[in-house]
Amino acid sequence: MLDLAWLILVFPSVGALINLFVGDKLRERGIHIVASGAVVLSFVVSLGLFFGLSGLDEHHRTATVHLWDWITIGSFTAPAALLIDPLSVTMALVVTGVGALIHIYAGGYMHGEQNFQRFFVYLNFFILAMLVLILSNNFVGMFVGWEGVGLASYLLIGFYFDRHDESYGHYADAGKKAFLVNRIGDFGMMLAVFLIWTSVGTVVFEEVSLGAGALTTGAATAVCLLLLLAATGKSAQLPLFVWLPDAMAGPTPVSALIHAATMVTAGIYMVARTHFLWELAPMAGSLAAWVGGLTALLAASIALTQVDLKKILAYSTISQLGFMMLGVGVGAYAFAIFHLVTHAFFKALLFLAAGNVMHGLPDGELDIRKMGNLRAKMPTTYKLFLIGAAALAGLPLLSGFFSKDGILLHVANFNILLYLIGLFTALLTAFYSFRAVFMAFWGEARDQHVHEHAHESPTVMTAPLWVLAVLAVIGGALNLPFLLTLEHYLEAAVGVPAFHPNWTMEVVLLVVSAVVAVAGVGLAYGRYIKGSSTAAGRFSAGVARLVGPFEPLARNKWYVDEIYAAWIVGPLLALSDWFNEVVDQGVVDGAVNLVGQANLALGGALRKVHNGLVPTYALSVFCGVVALLLWFVIGG
Repeated sequence: MLDLAWLILVFPSVGALINLFVGDKLRERGIHIVASGAVVLSFVVSLGLFFGLSGLDEHHRTATVHLWDWITIGSFTAPAALLIDPLSVTMALVVTGVGALIHIYAGGYMHGEQNFQRFFVYLNFFILAMLVLILSNNFVGMFVGWEGVGLASYLLIGFYFDRHDESYGHYADAGKKAFLVNRIGDFGMMLAVFLIWTSVGTVVFEEVSLGAGALTTGAATAVCLLLLLAATGKSAQLPLFVWLPDAMAGPTPVSALIHAATMVTAGIYMVARTHFLWELAPMAGSLAAWVGGLTALLAASIALTQVDLKKILAYSTISQLGFMMLGVGVGAYAFAIFHLVTHAFFKALLFLAAGNVMHGLPDGELDIRKMGNLRAKMPTTYKLFLIGAAALAGLPLLSGFFSKDGILLHVANFNILLYLIGLFTALLTAFYSFRAVFMAFWGEARDQHVHEHAHESPTVMTAPLWVLAVLAVIGGALNLPFLLTLEHYLEAAVGVPAFHPNWTMEVVLLVVSAVVAVAGVGLAYGRYIKGSSTAAGRFSAGVARLVGPFEPLARNKWYVDEIYAAWIVGPLLALSDWFNEVVDQGVVDGAVNLVGQANLALGGALRKVHNGLVPTYALSVFCGVVALLLWFVIGG
């Protein structure tokens, strides 16, 4: 089966090409079947790869499928080859599995859209680019996929390029913002690859791993810092997270795909893939951990104050990516990937359930202040959203509880302050998750027009969500010792963790995390359901007053966008205007215009000689002859 790994790339490629060239003849149903079927087939291949690897000895679960010699220039070689190991196969299962469910859901969500064909071409291309990124066996191939998902995200985020509203502005600008911010990270990625090549002499992961010992600590740190810049852009970490909330301008299936299973996880995957470099650069790892911890805290604080349901989930995604970055920063690579997997389940579930809300309310309403008691009108969507919120909150025995707290367990051993930041962020996560549940689905209807027109979504939009709901509930079993231990399965790809917690420490911290998660839900219940009539409500109100001074800052996203606009975008635009007016128009255009004016002046002078009079021409010939005679006489 491993020899057929290339099929995983062929299916989405063929799906995109069929819909691109003959999609207009297939109608909506045919387009949907082709696009969704292509990803389902890739998922089947991924399953085959998983079982194929499982049959190998656990210390040799790595295979390279060489497709062709891609680039060979002197001693530089970059093959077109696939690296099949536990890490790439786990990622492929997530990308194709969750991606297939999102494709199926999108058929109902996008029904009747004018550009239905174009949407599914982009969606298949997105899956293809992500698979290239995670399966390539070298940095150059990874970079091709890295840029591919950047292009696909630009196309999908700006899908409604002709629309604009108060919340997102011009939708096309959201796509451009994502593209440009990611270019900053991509610059770091390119420099890192250049430095790896010049230091180690190869770009193939396995060869770099074997030759990494030749790197000095300084060189390894420089490479990892550049890779951190790349991950900061793609995985929306401080300070480059600003593109991801605006990405909500795209259709909801795009939000689920970008935020759950594909693009934003690329940076976390890349750090895990290059763990052998990070082990040589502990300072870079510490910086990554702090970036992740602060990102998680900042984004969670913003999510607390948002009223747009999709933006709450967007900032939640940034916060959870912060947890993953925190995990890889402290060397808990397997648990970071475990959280990546479980997050894909419950975050895709939440986004698609939010899409059901948007689909079922008039004018695609997403303001939770206009909702209330939607569980009466949308009972299925309510149950699905509740399961996703509970998993995100990290309630005991659900998937998010095991994966998030596995990270916190390793962080506690690394740095107690970072652990407290992560624990407080977990409290905020539980609070804002159930704030969305209580405000949208509980209580009284706040807008009668919205409530009266609310309706449940069709089966094609709810059936895929039940699959994700089941995975969100049981996903934690992926790492239970008596079942499949994902941590142990990934060791062949990410190495054995340096820290092994004892049983007592593990139980105590799990209990602490469970108490924090339940407390967060209780605070939300007291604040938004019980009010000040109960002790819980009064306590929640007291906490709200305590953090009240920070609320305007969080509601305005800590003014990060405004700071960038004032200190970076504004000066760059002013500098561009100066270059345009002074250098471009004054110097470059001035020089070109001067040449043109000189030619015009010379032509005007010569035009006076060409007056059509025979005496003038005879005099010109005479002067020419005299000049030639003088030349020969003087020259002789």
